[in-house]
Amino acid sequence: MKIRTTPIEGLLILEPKIFGDHRGFFLETYNQQRYQEAGIKEHFVQDNLSYSQKGVLRGLHFQKPHTQGKLVSVVSGQVWDVAVDLRTKSPTFGRWFGLFLDSESKTQFYVPPGFAHGFVVTSDTALFSYKCTDVYHPECEGSLRWNDPEVGILWPSDTEPQLSAKDAAAPLLKEIPRANLF
Repeated sequence: MKIRTTPIEGLLILEPKIFGDHRGFFLETYNQQRYQEAGIKEHFVQDNLSYSQKGVLRGLHFQKPHTQGKLVSVVSGQVWDVAVDLRTKSPTFGRWFGLFLDSESKTQFYVPPGFAHGFVVTSDTALFSYKCTDVYHPECEGSLRWNDPEVGILWPSDTEPQLSAKDAAAPLLKEIPRANLF
């Protein structure tokens, strides 16, 4: 497995070894010892899978106090995946990092607790996998508006994304009480 760091501390890009031949391929999607050696010390307790069509934007979501780290990847299709640093004492507070994830490369992205996370589907459809460090607590969920001009995420599409009502009504970063951030 190859591990790449990003300009924002804590965010990791993981490129697993793929063993392929004329029959198909095999890859290890998670091995606790290897991932701990890579710097991911959290214990994962819940796996999620979402299916979406092109243009669907999910996010930007976070949980507090039941914070979640996420190890994400795409099983089928392609997405533009984004994390926003919500750690108020971080030198990169309010900054974002994004990358394309797809089923061909099988790249994984680790988003530790303290970040808002979301993605937009750039292929016709996408099957997206989340491995989480805490279970989902709907009463603890927070969100950040996907197009907050202060954050300035450069989404890859010039068309208006398809959003849930909850995501469309998400607050700007400056509207989120500091106590709700990390």
